[in-house]
Amino acid sequence: MRIGPGFALALLIGTSSTALADSGPVIVIPGRPGVPIMINGIDASYAVVEGDWGLARRIHVQPTVYGGRYIDPEPHVGHYYPSLGQRPGYGRLEIEPPANRKLPPRAESFHQSWSARSDPTPAQSDIPLTPPAIIVAPEIGSTGRPQDSQRIPQFRRPGP
Repeated sequence: MRIGPGFALALLIGTSSTALADSGPVIVIPGRPGVPIMINGIDASYAVVEGDWGLARRIHVQPTVYGGRYIDPEPHVGHYYPSLGQRPGYGRLEIEPPANRKLPPRAESFHQSWSARSDPTPAQSDIPLTPPAIIVAPEIGSTGRPQDSQRIPQFRRPGP
């Protein structure tokens, strides 16, 4: 089967337009619902982004987001949170009690303490400090009698 020149030209035009589609503006659709796509502090979900080529080019161009919402990095809430590092918009509501009011009963005394110390005796060693006296045992021969200590032992040479 032969492919006609008109079909080859249509195929070439159709594939080249899809290859150049990454250079124009795109509509950002998040992969998960409820998870925003953030670009430079702007929620770009369902917005048009222009100038973002990803890894297609070796230059970096600041992308422009059309229709995105700016997200404040520091949320302005009506409550005071010390971890934000900001002073509250108003002071605390402090009520000064009258000087002649009835005082609550005194609390009972409570004291608790802990301590830790080492054992006052030294650690026990494996070797005793005063070893027992050494007792020399007499040498007993093959006959079961003690050998004479003055006699010089005789050694035999092994025979051939």
